[in-house]
Formats: sequence, structure tokens, C-alpha cells
Amino acid sequence: MAYDLTGKIKLIQDAQTFGSGFTKREMVVTVEDGKYPQEINLEFVQDKVSLLDTVQVGQEVTVTFDIRGREYNGRYFNNLQGWKIQAGEGAAPAADKPPVSDKDVPADFDEYEDDIPF
Repeated sequence: MAYDLTGKIKLIQDAQTFGSGFTKREMVVTVEDGKYPQEINLEFVQDKVSLLDTVQVGQEVTVTFDIRGREYNGRYFNNLQGWKIQAGEGAAPAADKPPVSDKDVPADFDEYEDDIPF
């Protein structure tokens, strides 16, 4: 069964190739979910790794994925395995964005350090 999620790409990892020839590449998509956005990690394997070459950080995408689960030494693990990416609104390339400077950070920023909800 396939699932979809829509959000903005936060991170695209480099591809990893293992001794067995298995290749995977991961990305994180931020999905707005009420007060606390969710950062969802998705992996792309083998021939689907190249799908991440067509998108960039900051871009709005809809990802179609399957949920995969397995048991290892009595523990259970789940993976979200992407197999289709539909690009939405594009983000400006990083070179076109102004750099973040200290003047952009509020002076009382350190006061909010312990204000994390979890």
C-alpha cells in the first residue's frame, strides 16, 4: 500500500553504498502538523536514489512511499521507503539566498533554549 506526504525538503544526505552493492540515500521532509512541524526521514534505495538528484533543499515536494518493517535480534524497525517524488514550488538556490547573520537572531535567544516541548 502506498502513502503520500507533502512538505519542504530540509536535508538531503549523500548516497551510501555498502559492500554488498546495496545503495541508499535519505532525505528529511518537514511536514506542517499543527503547532509542532514533523521532520520525516525517508530513504530511497537502489535505482530510486537518483530521484533525489532532481530536487533541492527548501523545495516543496510530495513523496510517495511504502512502509517497510523488519525484526532484528528481537527488536522491530520501520522504514519509510520512497519511490516517487513530485516537485511543487521551488526554492531559490542557496547561492541566491542572503546569508544568515547574528543580527537575525534575537538578543534573548538563549532564554528560549529550554522551551522545547519534548
